[in-house]
Amino acid sequence: MRRIAAIAAAKAAAALSQRLKVGGGTALPGLLAERIDPDIVPEMARRLGQGSIIVTGTNGKTTTARLLRGIVRAAGLGVVANRAGSNLMRGIAAALAEAARLDGGFAGAKRRLGVFEVDEATVPEAARALKPRLVLFTNLFRDQLDRYGEVEHVAALWRDAVRQLDRSATVVLNADDPSIAGLAQVSPGPVLFYGVEDTSRGSGGLEHAADARWCPSCGSELAYSTVFYGHLGHWSCPTHCRVARPSASVVATRVELDAEGTSLAIALPGGEISAPLPLTGLYNAYNALAAVAAASALGFGTGAIARGLGSFTAAFGRQERMNVGGRRVQVILAKNPAGLNEVLRTITAGGADVDVALFLNDDIADGRDVSWIWDVDFDLLAGKARSLTVSGNRAWDMALRLKYAGLDSLSQVEEDAAAALRRALRATPEDGQLYVIPTYTAMLQVRELLARWARRPAFWEAEK
Repeated sequence: MRRIAAIAAAKAAAALSQRLKVGGGTALPGLLAERIDPDIVPEMARRLGQGSIIVTGTNGKTTTARLLRGIVRAAGLGVVANRAGSNLMRGIAAALAEAARLDGGFAGAKRRLGVFEVDEATVPEAARALKPRLVLFTNLFRDQLDRYGEVEHVAALWRDAVRQLDRSATVVLNADDPSIAGLAQVSPGPVLFYGVEDTSRGSGGLEHAADARWCPSCGSELAYSTVFYGHLGHWSCPTHCRVARPSASVVATRVELDAEGTSLAIALPGGEISAPLPLTGLYNAYNALAAVAAASALGFGTGAIARGLGSFTAAFGRQERMNVGGRRVQVILAKNPAGLNEVLRTITAGGADVDVALFLNDDIADGRDVSWIWDVDFDLLAGKARSLTVSGNRAWDMALRLKYAGLDSLSQVEEDAAAALRRALRATPEDGQLYVIPTYTAMLQVRELLARWARRPAFWEAEK
């Protein structure tokens, strides 16, 4: 009876939230369900006939999980997922309650697989509750220092979580990230590595904001033969323990990027696939590679993987494209130095004048500490930005940072989000491209405004 009451309350709260347009019903229903039935997540997860998967990491969780869901569906399985990115335990509980019948069962339960995006700090709790058959780690970058602390703290949380996994659980790791690759040392079960082999996309040295300069085994300084972005690359510890980037089973042998998308050739144990994606940037090549690696570990064939990738569309706020007022608008979430640096490299790669709107918030979901903007290479915009609009509740902090990057003559501050978007659209030529780059809570706000103007559905409706 308690479980029935929890599911009924969650479904009612979700419906009411969406009807009143006060949110997508992605968190409150889960909070109610957990309050009524504290065991709802572990008990309902046990009813998923194909088990559960955890997708975690600093950057790329939402896109990677979405890519993986497409592959799972192409393989003929049903999916239960926190599609809109509510990645704490409440979001997982809400997703399970939404998908369940009132009696707590699932339609077609034997062919249902849970694919859950999980917040970095929530991984230990989620792993205990879900008892996943696979955990996929994307990367580890500095992010929300006031909440997570330094990367070493998050790495320690993840090591403890991996140690406690069942021996049957597979861990899928990014070989190009030393902090992620090091988790293999504590995994009690199978490990699968993925990485990029196409070194034409790399450079020779670490950028100043790199977050993994030291060997995860002995603490000595790492050497890199190739750096793709941040601290991701081909690394080794040449002086002491001789640990090096492990050999990967799933690799990107070719990465081609342009302004409209990415083309990948991926070699995996079952063969090779070509994957065109409507996403650009090397970081999205990693997201696709991670999803393919997880699918390979689950035993899906190359046909299903290729079909799943071919059906992909961008998640809300993650390179989502809209037409607003005769302009093409692309919303690209960025919330830490490594991510924003790669976004700036991506949008300026063509060399043409770009129109940009930056939104910086410091709400709890963004992280209160915005000092990270001083590690972003905004000088990448020098000589390439035509207009630069700045907004968000920390807009003046961003404006100061841009002044020190020599961009103060371009930047226009408008604290109100709607007014800022209108200013940025006016500054963008007709038929031109406007890049809107917000932090997380700002992304929800600007996406709602742009979607209304472009007659797009709300994000929870778009993520069905």
